[in-house]
Amino acid sequence: MEIKPFDKAEIQAFRMETTGTANRIHLNNAGAALPPDIVVNTMVDFLREEALFGGYETEAKYRAQLNHTHTLIAQLIHAHPDEIALVENASAAWDIAFNGLHFQQGDEVIVSEMEYVSNVLGLLNAQKLYGIVIKMIPNDAEGNFPVNDLEAAINVRTKLIAVTHVPSTAGNVLPVAAIGEVARKHNIVYLLDACQSVGQMPVDVQAIGCDMLAVTGRKYLRGPRGSGFLYVRRQMLDQLKLLFFDGRTVSSVNQQDFVVRNDAQRFEWYEKNFAVILGLQKSVEYVLNIGIERIWQRIQSLAFLFRQRLRELDGITVHDQGDELCGIVTFSVSGVPAATVKTKLAAKNINVHIGIAKSTLYYMNRKGLDGIIRASVHYYNTEEEIEVVCRELRTVFL
Repeated sequence: MEIKPFDKAEIQAFRMETTGTANRIHLNNAGAALPPDIVVNTMVDFLREEALFGGYETEAKYRAQLNHTHTLIAQLIHAHPDEIALVENASAAWDIAFNGLHFQQGDEVIVSEMEYVSNVLGLLNAQKLYGIVIKMIPNDAEGNFPVNDLEAAINVRTKLIAVTHVPSTAGNVLPVAAIGEVARKHNIVYLLDACQSVGQMPVDVQAIGCDMLAVTGRKYLRGPRGSGFLYVRRQMLDQLKLLFFDGRTVSSVNQQDFVVRNDAQRFEWYEKNFAVILGLQKSVEYVLNIGIERIWQRIQSLAFLFRQRLRELDGITVHDQGDELCGIVTFSVSGVPAATVKTKLAAKNINVHIGIAKSTLYYMNRKGLDGIIRASVHYYNTEEEIEVVCRELRTVFL
């Protein structure tokens, strides 16, 4: 099916609905995207009602709408609502999933070189606590993840495949569906960090075949900070131990025993920031109304143009490699520290981010990289903004 590209009027409408685009060029969407105004207004209105009428009373008024958040998220990733748990961020989701597994001495976990520091810390902690073995599969010379090498690394002690769909400090995309085929073939649990991909590109948990998926709201979903969700396949629910208990964990309790609820909401706390939940819901609804396929096409187009323009500048090195690239564009300026580039661009109302070595330890160390510039585009960015950024880089540094 042909995907209709956005026209200029649509892009302008998105920008009109995003107040933050008026006075700055925001290229830190992989850190925290600018939220649509409806996300901000929904949260502010809810908080105002809480202040006027009471927190519990306002929650009760919006209970049906709050519960609908699980349904919309499930629709976005092709899951069932009872497989969704609302959490504070992707790290919380990943920790609940990873630490819920039952590890034994010598269990092996296969990862990619693109794992985020929080995930690496979880792996190292499990190595200390349980004696697991971490097997890291590096990308090939072209920057692609070698699925054949992954399969060759599997043996009877392989407990888990845990990879990141889109890394924090590189523009490549892992072949997660192909990895899922390997995981299913060998009956191995599959945990996917999708914090940079959901909201940026189509993510279908059925097609991918992952057992668990960790997502944050603030990045490409354009939701509020402090929001995220965990997907757990129905068949996986009872295989994860519960790391905490409160009233939301159970369906019933008496003085002698309790019954754990039969859906993924067993992994949620009862007490939440309900304004943030409604903000996340509005951001997911916004994506669904636009169409994730159209968003992905737009992001790829902008990122391709951006890399092309950067490569035309002497003294700029673009670091992204791989057959499929995303909206995260990473580069460095010869002889100029990344922090200086970021500061100079910020003075021109241009937001970028620094990818530091510890963010993706395996990748950055293997490439001999320290700090690089990460400029991540979204569909509300424009071709004109890309030209402005490249012009400023040329004027200031080259």
